[in-house]
Amino acid sequence: MAKPARPTFVCQNCGAVYSRWAGRCASCEEWNTFVEESDLGVSPPGTGLAGLSRGRAVPLEPLSGSTETVQRLPTGITELDRVTGGGIVPGSALLIGGEPGIGKSTLLLQLAASLGAAGQRVVYFSGEEAVAQVRLRADRLGLAGAPVALASETNLANILATLSEGQRPDLV
Repeated sequence: MAKPARPTFVCQNCGAVYSRWAGRCASCEEWNTFVEESDLGVSPPGTGLAGLSRGRAVPLEPLSGSTETVQRLPTGITELDRVTGGGIVPGSALLIGGEPGIGKSTLLLQLAASLGAAGQRVVYFSGEEAVAQVRLRADRLGLAGAPVALASETNLANILATLSEGQRPDLV
């Protein structure tokens, strides 16, 4: 019989994970920021795909065929619009990668601010930086007044719960 999932304690300020609760986070030194989380749904090490539930087969289609023209959301950033083929496809995921310090977070903040200023509802979740750090960057870039909702969170369940409340955003 499998052992029950052990709870972990995650700092809601910096995302540090610990095996036991503490009053003060050793990473960011903030008080009372821990939330208990469990590793439900994770297969034990070494079980591979055996621990996953069976899904359903999906129909396969040929690569050739007719497609609909997709309306893209222009970002207002000329070079980003160029490399994305004219803007972001609604409902898609866009992966921005690069070396540390190259400007990924800055680009995404500029994107969020540009779309927010264009009337889109934008929610910005930072998985690496605290809200205060993102605000400082926005101040430096002159974007502090942009209508962007901001949070620092790494837990997907918490992000989805947050997004399920209120009006659906156009960009996350």
